[in-house]
Amino acid sequence: MSVHQLTLGDVLGEHRRGRPLDVAAVDGDVRLTYPELDARVDRLANALAGAGVEKGDRVLWLGQNSFRILELLLASGRLGAILCPANWRQSADELAYVLDDLTPRAVVWEESEAVAEAREGWSGTATWLKSGDEYEEFLAAGADGAPAAPVTEDLPVLALYTAAFDGRPGAALLSHRALIAHSEALLHQRQMENGFTFLACGPMFHVGTNMFVLATFLLGGKNVFTPAYEPKEVCRLIEAEKCTQAFLFGPMIDGLVAANEGGQYDLSSLRFVSHTPEWDAMITVDDSPWCASKMGGYGQTEVGGMLTFLGLGIGGQGYAGRSSTLVTVRILDANGVEVAPGEVGEICARGWSLFSGYHNRPELNAQKAIGGYHHTGDLGRREPDGTLTFIGPKLRMIKSANENIYPAEVERALKTHPSVADAAVIGVPDDRFGQTVKAVVVLKPDAEVSEDAIIEHVRGEIASYKKPRHVAFTAAIPKKGYTPDYDALDAEFGGGAYPGS
Repeated sequence: MSVHQLTLGDVLGEHRRGRPLDVAAVDGDVRLTYPELDARVDRLANALAGAGVEKGDRVLWLGQNSFRILELLLASGRLGAILCPANWRQSADELAYVLDDLTPRAVVWEESEAVAEAREGWSGTATWLKSGDEYEEFLAAGADGAPAAPVTEDLPVLALYTAAFDGRPGAALLSHRALIAHSEALLHQRQMENGFTFLACGPMFHVGTNMFVLATFLLGGKNVFTPAYEPKEVCRLIEAEKCTQAFLFGPMIDGLVAANEGGQYDLSSLRFVSHTPEWDAMITVDDSPWCASKMGGYGQTEVGGMLTFLGLGIGGQGYAGRSSTLVTVRILDANGVEVAPGEVGEICARGWSLFSGYHNRPELNAQKAIGGYHHTGDLGRREPDGTLTFIGPKLRMIKSANENIYPAEVERALKTHPSVADAAVIGVPDDRFGQTVKAVVVLKPDAEVSEDAIIEHVRGEIASYKKPRHVAFTAAIPKKGYTPDYDALDAEFGGGAYPGS
């Protein structure tokens, strides 16, 4: 083992020694110090090994937020295995795809009709554990002491599904090194200090929540978990646990302001970005580069979260700031040649926080890594002062309430309706969510179906938040070659407000 190796398991072991009294995780009645978390992770890792989980195997979490996600990540990491917290809001069809694609060796799940239906139709084999008593009994049966599996920092440890440009997402694999590197860059930008407490109220299948959980863990801070965002409960937890940071954006912040209208909760421990006078009066407005710059930059799951930070380019010409200190960024043309400042090209990067590729996608991985750089699929521009501007995806993407929605995925669901001959999806501006989904549908001859019926059909095929909020019927979808002419559709049906526009 090289003296230069550092894994997530090593970090946990160091916290066990250096922070024996500090709380690592809070979830309802569960309160775990770092030594207690380390001991549970060892037992869980040994129990998983006993169930056949080995280096390179996948462990799947199907449920809402829980301290068990962090626990499973660390236990998987001690075996050289990979944890995937999947989107629990997905339909049975989408979850069945994840099972087929990921072929997990173990699945930890929470009760839901979609999960039960997907499990019933799956032909694979895995150890299935229901979160709760069954999980606890399984963990308790594991042996004490760290497993003997040799683990190196370059091994993937976390898989997050993303980038459904072709209609189905891929699992981006992030290594120990990538997660530690990104955490180090983020905690520097956020100026995280001893005693930092993060409230994981955003979905943990999303890199935006995970990156703060892991940065807090790296620092030796306290992670507080709640199943999902519920305004009054979030307010209560901020006060009770003296939370420093939480996963929040505009509409979520507005919900907290409404829930705390009478001032019954003390939210002053929260050091957060300025939003409205009412919000600013409840919290402590933070002046770190992360918060002073409105928590921004450019990022994606494949780069560990953030590739650039606005906090490194405050006052600069570019809307995405400057690159993280642990990566290099190039703006390249179609031939892989760096373009001049002021010209638009593809944002490409390499460095310590970059992912290890997509699970089981060798052809896509080769395309993405041409020339030794990760090709993000997004367009950007280097400004004369060296800062970066994000222009938008090379392929169309809709951003609704901080969720990425890919037209191809929704279009695939629309076309499974027996009355639909063709369909395309655009994003339309929305005051609350930024964008919402609008479907443009061509019906089969003599078919009759309502807007509501189309929406409900899509709701049954994919996660509800991806469904159209509006449906327009037309005689034909304009095309550019074989693909929809999205510009023409935007012009005719009111599309706009795309990321980077």
